[in-house]
Formats: sequence, C-alpha cells, structure tokens
Amino acid sequence: MVFKKSILSFFFLLVGLYVFAQNPIKIWEGTDITCKQKKSKMYVYLPEQQNVSDVSVIVCPGGSYAHLYGIKWEGFEVAQWLNDNGITAFVLQYRVGKDGNHHPAMIEDVQRAMQLIKENYQEYNIDPDKVGVMGFSAGGHLSLMAGVFYNDDYLKNLNITHDVSLRPAFVVPVYPVVSMQDSIVHARSRKNLLGKKFDQDKKDKFSMELQVFNEMPPVFLVATKDDPVVDYRNCLVLKDALDDKSITNEFLLYETGGHGFGMNEKRGGEAAQWKISFKAWLREIGLIEELD
Repeated sequence: MVFKKSILSFFFLLVGLYVFAQNPIKIWEGTDITCKQKKSKMYVYLPEQQNVSDVSVIVCPGGSYAHLYGIKWEGFEVAQWLNDNGITAFVLQYRVGKDGNHHPAMIEDVQRAMQLIKENYQEYNIDPDKVGVMGFSAGGHLSLMAGVFYNDDYLKNLNITHDVSLRPAFVVPVYPVVSMQDSIVHARSRKNLLGKKFDQDKKDKFSMELQVFNEMPPVFLVATKDDPVVDYRNCLVLKDALDDKSITNEFLLYETGGHGFGMNEKRGGEAAQWKISFKAWLREIGLIEELD
C-alpha cells in the first residue's frame, strides 16, 4: 500500500510539473553551440485574460548554481502567479554546476533568453523595453548579473550577433546570493559559479555589491533575517551600494520566512507576501498603470 501511494504521489508530481511547465524553447537550437549548452530551456507562460500588461519577466530559479530542483516553486508557480496578474513570464532553465558548468555559462543563458524575447516581442505581445529579470537565491545573483553586466555582451564570444539591448527593465533578487567575499559568501554558490580556483579579483568581479553602477536598472530586493542558507547581510551590503549610486530600489526585510519559499505562503508565511508589494512597485516605477 505504501509503495502504491508513493507511485501515485510521484505520478501527481509529474502531472503537476507538466501542467506548470509549458512550451519549452531550447534557447541554443539553431546555433553552433555545443550539446551541453543546448540543454538550456525557456518555458513560456502567456496570460490568458484579456486585460493584460505589456510587462514580462525572465524567472531564474535557485539551487546554489548547482541544480534547479526548486524550479517548480521558484519557477513554474511564480510564472503562474505572474500570469494571473497579467504579466508574461519566461522560466529559464539555465546551466548549472552539476553538469560541469561554471561562469560564463549562466550569464550566457540569461542574455540569450533576453535576446530571444526581445527579438520576438510581437509574438508575445509585450514591450521589449519592459522585460525584467527575477531570481531566487543563486538565481537572484544571476538576475543581478543580468542587471550589472548587460553592456558586456557574452553572446559575441559565441559568434551570435543581434541588435537588441540586453539591459533588463528591472531586477528582482529574492533572498539572493550577492557577495563572493569570504565574510558573507554562500560558499557552494561561489564554487559552482567560479569553479574550485579563483583569486580576489574574481571574488570582487562577481560580488554584485561592488559592481553597482549609475546606469543599473531599478531593483526590488527581498530577504529574511532567519534565512539559514544565504546570510541576509548579502542584501544589506547590496542595499547600501544601490543607495550610494542612487539606484531606484525597494528593500523588504522580513523577520521570518527562511529560504527557498518563492511566492508560496505555506513555505514562507508573511515573507511570501512580498509579491503584493512587488505589484505596487511596478506601478510606482511606471511600468504598469493598474493590476487588479
């Protein structure tokens, strides 16, 4: 009986994933990129209702840059919520360390996603100047890289030419990895991003609090003080850097909520309600007139 229940549970999990994960696009298909890179996918979520916005979001799940096992609640569930609120979503299954990938694989994937979305904006009925990036944990670090390194076109090194801007309209790091400095680093994420060997220069380059600059997109930042995985002080140093450069930002710091909850209130409690403030913030920065 227990065995049958396990089979049924696994079956319903697969069904749930199938329902959430729709329309996968192999983002490197049709290029000369290697087989490993061709594993990267983007799942497209288009709102069904008539009254939708022209805003869209690339969603980057977390997993210490090692895996994306939480893609359901930090990817597909998030995309569904965005759809329910009139926002188009693209869940990015980017390359990770368990498959032997390190930098620049991750930033190549998110820049490729940005390129494809903006080149095909009419098909998705979105504004190419309103494409944001949202990320969770290590995916939050990736979202920050998208907002910091957009002038560094990593696609050119792959002989991919385009004429779109790789700049996100906004960045949403949720309980993110930010710093590569020893005092507050999430060591596993650093190892998977940079490999086993790295010097201080690399630590500095990929510490996002040290890379904030005047033309960085607006940032909506979320953290919890009781996060047992990523030290919330990552967000404190980022907040200081954003304010120092006068970057438009909002920082929500919750007392409790832990880590890895995405938008799921059963997992994160009050902290998962950051999504409500996020809707209001999109109106405040002028990207959406109204979201019901």
